[in-house]
Amino acid sequence: MPKVNLVELMRETQREVMKVTWPTRKETIMTTVMIVAMALMAGVFFFVVDSVLGYVISRILGMKS
Repeated sequence: MPKVNLVELMRETQREVMKVTWPTRKETIMTTVMIVAMALMAGVFFFVVDSVLGYVISRILGMKS
């Protein structure tokens, strides 16, 4: 098992973090807004599909809804 030098590990981690291209605040907000909008649209879509299919199946089986 290799010996782990904690100080060297921290230095390497810091070097790698400095290489990362972090998104701007504006990019982060826009991405968040887009994800929330898409999740809401998907939720509405699946609610409508579920409601329509539930209605159709209840009519086929002769149940009252």
